[in-house]
Amino acid sequence: MVGVLSPGPAVALLLGVGAEQGRPAALATTAGIALGAGTLGLGTALGLGLLLERAAWAGTVLRYLGAAYLAWLAYRAGRKALFPPKLGVTTIRKRSMRRLFLMGYLLQVTNVSAMVFWLAAVSIGPAQAAPFWVMLSFAIGGATISAIGHGAYAVLLSSRPVRSAYNHARRWIEGCLGVFLGYMAFRIVMERR
Repeated sequence: MVGVLSPGPAVALLLGVGAEQGRPAALATTAGIALGAGTLGLGTALGLGLLLERAAWAGTVLRYLGAAYLAWLAYRAGRKALFPPKLGVTTIRKRSMRRLFLMGYLLQVTNVSAMVFWLAAVSIGPAQAAPFWVMLSFAIGGATISAIGHGAYAVLLSSRPVRSAYNHARRWIEGCLGVFLGYMAFRIVMERR
């Protein structure tokens, strides 16, 4: 719950998707984020954390992939701030739900903050020698909490009042979102491990 309640790149992504494209798109993105949380949970429980600790290059590669993805999202938000698309409050731009799902999933599995959170959680959660069903329960629990928490963000951020407010302030919102995501990408690249 702590990880979900501390807004980061996933919530920023849901803000943009929910306000611009509507609730179904935000919920598709949420499903990707939740599966990404479950993937990180299971991977950490199975030893991904140990691999990342022992093979520094793997963590570095994953970190740079995450930073590149955040930079790409920042670029898109900045472009929308400078050249806002025509968007009515009742108009929902159609996008592939599969693409939105994949966007949420990739954001979550490359999110360094989420990885650090899962490494901390696994240190008090299942041990490496735990039965597989315990590790799977750990991952399913994390995915469920993510689905509920990020789903609530998706519903709220795609509501008519938020969409209307976004329509009036979208250049500022997209600009701030682009700066925030760009800062997160920069911070990830500059972080020394």
